[in-house]
Amino acid sequence: MKLLHTSDWHLGRALYGRKRNDEFSQFLDWLLDTISSRAIDVLLIAGDIFDTTTPSNWAQNLYYQFLTRIQQTGCRHVVITAGNHDSASFLEAPAGILKTMNIHVIGSIDDNIHKEIITIKGTDETPQLIICAVPYLRERDIRSASPGETVDEKSAKLIQGIQNHYDEVVSHALQLKTVQRLHVPIIALGHLFAAGGQSVKGDGVRELYVGSLAHVPASIFPDEIDYLALGHLHSSQRVAGDESRRYCGSPLPVSFAEGKKAKSVIQIECTSNIESIAELEVPCFQRLESLEGDLQQLLEKMTHLRAQNCSIWLEIKYTGEELIPHLQETLREAVAGSKLEILRILNTRIINSVLSSETSQETLEELSVEEVFARCLAQNDISGEQQNELTLRFNQAMEALQQNDQG
Repeated sequence: MKLLHTSDWHLGRALYGRKRNDEFSQFLDWLLDTISSRAIDVLLIAGDIFDTTTPSNWAQNLYYQFLTRIQQTGCRHVVITAGNHDSASFLEAPAGILKTMNIHVIGSIDDNIHKEIITIKGTDETPQLIICAVPYLRERDIRSASPGETVDEKSAKLIQGIQNHYDEVVSHALQLKTVQRLHVPIIALGHLFAAGGQSVKGDGVRELYVGSLAHVPASIFPDEIDYLALGHLHSSQRVAGDESRRYCGSPLPVSFAEGKKAKSVIQIECTSNIESIAELEVPCFQRLESLEGDLQQLLEKMTHLRAQNCSIWLEIKYTGEELIPHLQETLREAVAGSKLEILRILNTRIINSVLSSETSQETLEELSVEEVFARCLAQNDISGEQQNELTLRFNQAMEALQQNDQG
């Protein structure tokens, strides 16, 4: 049986105000072709399908068109779990209809642990795989708050809650194997931040709780999990160096800092156990370049890129000492009439502190909510335990806003 692990599509996400509809469409076209050409049996999507809990009509249409088109590829099952960016109730709303198409959607946990356990059968109805489809575990679902808790105590409770849930769902999967005398792999999904995981500044990875709170150690996952398909971190990587515990990463670079990183999905082949795990590189659908230097250096680099006559989105970092009048106009004139497009200009000459405007034209639209909050903390010299407490309250408020449709 062949599986494909992907996550963190973030459909609808823009880059400094520039819509990326073409890239998302091209990625999903490529994914469908890959599923078909490689005869993939099961597609795993480990959260953050959408970038917000209220996706645009365009993003919704693209998602449902994909689920319709995948029926023609030969892929027999799709397993979708919610991430922290997703609305669990929105994803689960059509779950009953989608299940008739062998598309299994798990948005949140509840008292029915069995809904997270999916038995994948072959064409002869013989069980071939058990999937523990664990979605993003929200703080309110896995721990109870106590007055006067320290940040360390909160962290310990969160990690214990996550471990308890994985122990429970895997225990039920093992019982199923025993009762039915199955010799099949157990695949688990998750959407979390594993301790030691690597992220890139500006890559859009949102802290799930507060600071390093609930950076989950690899040791909490039961050994009986044959492959752990994770989402949340945008760079492809192994958890604690373990070949069978993986982040596939986002299929598109979500920032200029990721522009040079290879993107991938992961193919897993198994029979009674895991036989092979391989990364498949996702093509680059839109080239990103970050240029840095004084004005002369920037103009020379832009001239070189312009001569390549291909579509490139640019982030410009002016690091010269000279104060250049009309810097933005000068740079934009240099790309006029070409396939180069400047999305962001940072003028370090006029940055006096981390809270200063990154460019004379920087707007709130260019900053994430988390970046604005972080700047407010820094501006007021808030650090240590107080910073952790305020960040915890901020993240709780953000989660409540994002999930207010769940009641």
